[in-house]
Amino acid sequence: MLIGLDPVLSPDLLFALASMGHGDDIAIVDANFPGASCGQRVIRLDGVDATRVAAAVLTVLPLDDFVPDPAVVMQVVGDPTAVPEAVAEFQAIIDRGADNPVPIASVERFAFYERSKAAYAVVQTGERRLYGNLILKKGVVRLPTAATGA
Repeated sequence: MLIGLDPVLSPDLLFALASMGHGDDIAIVDANFPGASCGQRVIRLDGVDATRVAAAVLTVLPLDDFVPDPAVVMQVVGDPTAVPEAVAEFQAIIDRGADNPVPIASVERFAFYERSKAAYAVVQTGERRLYGNLILKKGVVRLPTAATGA
């Protein structure tokens, strides 16, 4: 245990997040997602909701502000404009907790799989709500400024 870190951030997940560079993606996926066949590195967090993991990750991961869509979800098959419960919660988490709050973009299911295959890591959660899948693109960790102290 460490002071100041969300306990959902396991040693393996912290190592992956710290090892990622600017522009690398991390996929946070639900229990139904084919993580083992899509991930170069798979980190398992069974029993933890994907939204809970996303909230924890965003306490230490800056979102990329050099690209238009640093947060992407999978579209609902047959209804690409639908907003599943987990996706609405992802958006609320980004709105209140990200350093660079942005609207979440969506991509077709197989495009999401391809992006996951190229991601630095896939975090397989115990999320049971359908479409509880999110890809986040890591931004730049900037030096603190005198004005903000952050």
